[in-house]
Order: sequence, then structure tokens, then C-alpha cells
Amino acid sequence: MVSSMGTSPDTSTRGSDAHTTAVRSHAIATAGTFTNVPTCSYAYTPPTRPSVPARPSAATAAPASRAARRRTAVPLTAAAVLLLSGLLPAAPAFADERSGGADGPDAVKPPAQMSTIGGKQLGRPGTQVDPKAGAPRLPKELSGRSWVVADAESGDVLAAHNAHWQLPPASTLKMLFADTVLPKLPKNQTHKVLTSDLAGMGEGSSLVGVKENYTYSVHDLWLGVFLRSGNDAVHVLSAMNGGKAKTVQEMQAHARQLNARDTHVVTPDGYDEKGQVSSAYDLTLFARSGLQKADFREYASTANAKFPGEFKKGRAGKKTRESFAIQNTNRLLTGFGIPTYKGIAGVKNGYTTHAGSTFTGVAQRGKRVLLVTVMNPQKSEPNEVYKETARLFDWGFKAADSVNPVGTLVRPGEAGAGQDGTSAHGKDEHTQASVSSGHGGSGKWTAIGITGGTLALLAAVAYAVHRRWPLPELVRRRGRG
Repeated sequence: MVSSMGTSPDTSTRGSDAHTTAVRSHAIATAGTFTNVPTCSYAYTPPTRPSVPARPSAATAAPASRAARRRTAVPLTAAAVLLLSGLLPAAPAFADERSGGADGPDAVKPPAQMSTIGGKQLGRPGTQVDPKAGAPRLPKELSGRSWVVADAESGDVLAAHNAHWQLPPASTLKMLFADTVLPKLPKNQTHKVLTSDLAGMGEGSSLVGVKENYTYSVHDLWLGVFLRSGNDAVHVLSAMNGGKAKTVQEMQAHARQLNARDTHVVTPDGYDEKGQVSSAYDLTLFARSGLQKADFREYASTANAKFPGEFKKGRAGKKTRESFAIQNTNRLLTGFGIPTYKGIAGVKNGYTTHAGSTFTGVAQRGKRVLLVTVMNPQKSEPNEVYKETARLFDWGFKAADSVNPVGTLVRPGEAGAGQDGTSAHGKDEHTQASVSSGHGGSGKWTAIGITGGTLALLAAVAYAVHRRWPLPELVRRRGRG
């Protein structure tokens, strides 16, 4: 199978995100996030010599061949690090890697019944959509095992496919990590990396290039997490947060507070481990929560940055610290290998052996802001997860006013759980939803393109029952000198 990067697979890809070390130079004002917000290009301070290319690592390997990915599912096991009782979801339906694609005879089937958080329809297998007269049809070429299209502000789920199927999340789980830990550590705090900070990283982990005995700021490390999906940066931030076990416990507690009940956290970085699962629905909740935070939005929409490198002696014998360029692995943002998606502003991509490719994105057209999550496309084409996400964005922007919601992104807290699809008042919030099931969302649906659109500056308001949750205005970012 051709990798999603269009390069030959490496021998060690388990747990790595599918990305390359190739770096392109972008001017600060180039488009790539919301249409009238410049793409951020951070510069490490103080760069005294030209940037050096990012060093290749095992983490930059492309996805393994399909033959290498045919593995037996692993059962859910108890996580000793979880100190909170009652946080483990039901045993997950793991996706194995048998051939046949989403529609083939050997295709893995979702559970017949799944969680109904957000609405009863979301607990049903297959494609859920309720079009009004004249609504555009869903795209034909959708092979993801699970996907969700939702309005980021109202929380309306416009369409979904196996929304609550518990699947390995890969590095999209880093959205939960960031949403949990980012508010706790001041961005100007610095830390000298210890050998123990980097212990326990999985083989083939994606790396940004953190080195022991070197000092980094929290800001540097978050750039490494969001842009290069660096497991090394995640582990250092976890150490600064009190350790991996404490961080996992806090992530699980935060997932529960967000009512992301499909999620079981074993590692903070999303690396393949027994029992580590999430769902397209939960990943969408993580993105929606994270995007309420200015720093989260800023990092998620940054396309290019400089990361601290090694110290080198100059001609005068004085040591100065060099930096090297890093580029966001979100290809709809950077346009590396595929066109950028107009209005895109994050959020996070991932790849592991068991998870396949995963992606959650946020984009805006006019005043409409959509979230799309796609998990494990079965079509073996380069960049397929991004292509299917773009098709769903196109459909969502066109169809948003011509479909009845099939569910909702629930509120945080106990009152928002809605396990049976009801509101806090017990009234069914989606009485008109109907089902249109197909094979992987295929059939007689056609993709509808959309053009144009500008950023509407949105004011933040309190999140409450039956209220919209507008995304706060994106920060106008400038390079840091």
C-alpha cells in the first residue's frame, strides 16, 4: 500500500503519526487558517544562524503496508493508573486490520448498539442523516469506519457514521491531553529535560526532537505537540504535570466531565496500547472544548514554527543555540501533498498501526463553523483521511440548513450527559431524525463543493442549555522574535 505520505513505509511505524520531515518555508501572512487570519510562523529566540532542517527520526515513517497492519484485535484491560472508579467504558469493539475495505466481506462491523449520549440515533450503526427536501446528498467516497459532521457552535450533529464506535484514536487523543494540561502550565515556564522525562515512549513514536539536559519553555513544547505530534514533548509536559499516571488520571476525569464516555485513556500521547479507545463523537467533543481556549486555537492553527536545537560554537567561540524549522502535520492546513482547505484552522491528525489514520478538523465559511472527525478510512489512497474530511466539510457547509440534526454535542457536566438522547428537562431534543444507512456512507450521494467565505469574528458567550457556543475570536498571531 502506498503510504499517506507517498513515500515507502519504514520498518518502524507503530505509534507514529504519518508525516515527513520535509519542511517548506511560508511567509507569516500566507493563508492557511481561517481565510482572513494570517498563518502563524513562530521564530525561536534568538536564532543567530540560518535554520537547519528538522532531523529525520523513526517517527517520521510513513504508515506500514496493509499486510503489516493485519493484526488481531486486543481486548480491553483494566488500567492500573486510573484512580477514579467508574471511568472505564464498556469493552471496546476494536478495529482489526483485515482486508476487504469498509464494504468488503471481511469488513469489521460496528456494535449493534452503542452509546446514545447526544441522541438515540447516534447509538445506531451505519450512516445517520435526516435530509429535508432538496438537501445535498452525502459524498459517495466515504470509507471511514466512523465519522461525525457537527456545527461547532450549536452542537447540532448534521450527519454521522458509527459515531460512538470505540476505536483506537492515535494522536488525535492529544487534543484531550492539551485540553487537560495546557491551562495548568504557564507558557513561559522552562524545564531542563531529564532522562526520566523521556522514559517509556513507545517504539516508533513521533518526535519533535527534544533532547535530555536541554532546557525548553512550555511554549516550545506545545509547538512540538501540535505541529509535529511529538510524543517526546508530550512526555516532558506530562512529567512537568506530575507524571504520566497523574496526567492519564486527569485526562480520564476530564473526558468524563465532557461526557466523552467512549474514551479510555492509557497513554497521554495516543500511542497504541491495550484498551486505549475513543470515538469520533468523543474526539469532536475534545476539539470543541479545546477550541474555547485561546492558546489551544493558536497552536492548532499554526502552520510553521522554529524549534530549539543544539548549542553550537560561533567563530568567536561563543555558544549560541540554533533552531530548526517544523511544519504542522495537518495537511489541510499546510497544503503539503494536497490542497489547503479554505477556512481550515486545525485541529489534530494521527496515525498508528491499530488506529489507521485519524483526523479532527475545524473550518469556517461565512458565519458557519463546522467540526469534522474521520477515523480509519479503509480506502488505501494517499492522504485519504484528509480527502474524506474535506468532502464532509463541503457537504456540511452546503447542507447545514437543509438537514434535521441527528444528535447533539452534549454539554459538559452531569446535566449534559443525556445518555438516552434527552435534555436535562427530559424532552427528546431530536424527534425528527431519521436513518439512511449505507455502506460506509456510499450509495447515490454526491459531493457538493462550496466556494468563497470569510471569517466572522465571534463573541464568546456562556455555554448553557439550548444556547449556542460560539468559538471565541481567533487570535491574530504574529511571529515571535
